[in-house]
Parts: sequence; structure tokens; C-alpha cells
Amino acid sequence: MKIFNVILSGGVGSRLWPLSRKQHPKQFLKLFLGKSLFELTAERNSLVVNEIIVVGNTDHIELSEKLLKDITLRQTFITETQPRNTAAAIAFAALAVDPEDILIITPSDHLIQNQESYNQAIKEAIDLAQKDFLVTFGVVPSKPETGYGYIEYEGKDVLSFREKPNTETAQEFIDRGTFLWNSGMFCFKAGVLLEELKNWQPEVYERCLETWKISENNIIDSNASLRIPSISVDYAVMERSKKIKVIPAHFRWNDLGSFESLYDYLRSDGHNVDENGNMIIGTDIFTAFVGMKNCMFVYTEDAILILQKEKSQDVKKIYSQLEKYQSTLR
Repeated sequence: MKIFNVILSGGVGSRLWPLSRKQHPKQFLKLFLGKSLFELTAERNSLVVNEIIVVGNTDHIELSEKLLKDITLRQTFITETQPRNTAAAIAFAALAVDPEDILIITPSDHLIQNQESYNQAIKEAIDLAQKDFLVTFGVVPSKPETGYGYIEYEGKDVLSFREKPNTETAQEFIDRGTFLWNSGMFCFKAGVLLEELKNWQPEVYERCLETWKISENNIIDSNASLRIPSISVDYAVMERSKKIKVIPAHFRWNDLGSFESLYDYLRSDGHNVDENGNMIIGTDIFTAFVGMKNCMFVYTEDAILILQKEKSQDVKKIYSQLEKYQSTLR
């Protein structure tokens, strides 16, 4: 039995536009003491696994290989030529290893602090995975966040999964004390995941298997993959299976999925803000805010974004418009 870290690296990070672009998304931005979230993910998990598998799209695989050149663990790169969501991405990784091998599934764009607590959570998850459970990691919430899904739990048992709530519902979850943020991290045996996928989403399983068999050099066949239904592993398996357990994780976790979360991180790390909580990112040009509070000025060579940080979830609407018109600014 081997333990693999499967790093999912297919996202665009549209809510961090214009910093995050299609060709260079947020997981590759070197915003964290000269390193990217992708590099930090691999380094963090290299302490607890035997090998690394990266599942990414055609645009990013070469960059992924370059960033991991200093990691001494054996690495495998699976190239998705068509985006088919996380159920397919994880299935390909599971098909690439032995059924008894354990996969620790991590997105490539999360910031996690406190390695000791992280290692402990991984150890607990591996112990449960060896007993044929599918394990999800739930983060103990620090505020009523509306950008995350929630897990209702008791001990290590999952009672329900909840969609991203409104502010009032999120506060209710916090007050009840029986809810965790859904981190999008998982741990299970490769064979158990595939059996559960076959059980709950047989078409996804069969199409992934067919596609994997005709793919060469870990490059997923483009035409065959288009026949795979696009569905997340949460909907396909985790919210249906009777084998789910949850690890309540106490490490500091942030998916940095919005400018508000990036603002909070940068401010805690000493990034300058003015007396009204306004922040500048990306330029040393003198910039002043008049009559504004908690705003962000984000500068890149070809685009400028000015936003109220509490409205940061709406940035993806700008990206959607750019995508609609096939803009080169994507």
C-alpha cells in the first residue's frame, strides 16, 4: 500500500480576476513569501505521503512540472484535455494506482497553516480510509462564511451536507456548533472510491474507465472524455455514500477563493491598509482612497479592478462576461 497526494489543479480562480487568469490561475500566483499555493500544497503533503499525482489541464501541466522540480517524491502528471469536473479527475487518479492504495485528495489553491494539526488530521483520515471509509475533512468555522458549503456532523459521522448558505443561515450553523466548513479535501482507498462511483454514478464510472483505457502517457483522450458526465465528486459520491466519515480539522484553512479572503490573509500577514481599511495590490504607484472604506485597488499590466471587499463574490460576473466575449483578458 502506498499513500498518494492527488493535487487537483484545473481551476481558473475567476473570483480573483485580474490577478488570476486562464493561463496563470490563482494556484500559481507567487503571493506567499515568493511561493504559490500549488507549491505550498505539494510541500505540505510531501511530509505525509509517498508519491504525488497532479491532475491538471493542458495549459497548466508543464508549469506544474516546473514548480515541483525541487520535490524529491515520485510524481505523476495526468493531463485532462477536457474539463469534466472533480468526479472524473479523481477517478482517473484512482485508476492510475492499485485499489488498496490510499489517495489524499487536495485542491491546489488552499492555504493551510499549522502543519502539526494538519498531519494529525491526515493520520486520522488514513486510519479510517484503511477501514474502507470515504473521509472528508471539515474545518471548524471561525465566522459565518457564505462562500463555503457546510457539513452537519456528530463525532466523525456526517449527518448532512448543506449548500452555501445566506448570512442568516450561516450564523445559525455557527450558533448550533454542529457544522463544519466543507474543505473539498478527501481521503480514501482508490478501489473503494471507484466502487462507490460505480454504485452511485455508473455512467460516470464506465465512461471514465473506457476513457482511461484508451488514453496514452497519462494524457486523457479528448473525444472520449467529452462523453463523461460533468459532475463533482461531492454530488456523485460523497453526498450519497453510506461509507462517509468526517475529520473535524483544527488547522487554519482558507481556500482564498475571493478577494475578501485574500484581503484577510494579506492584512494578517502585515500588508498595508489605510486608516479606512483600504488596500492596494499589485502596484507601488501612489494611490489614494477618498470617502471609501474596506475597498481594494487591484492593478495588473492590462487591467485594474476596484471593489468593495464585501462584494468580492461578484468578481466572477466580470470574468463570465469576458469569457462570453472570448476576451484576451480572461
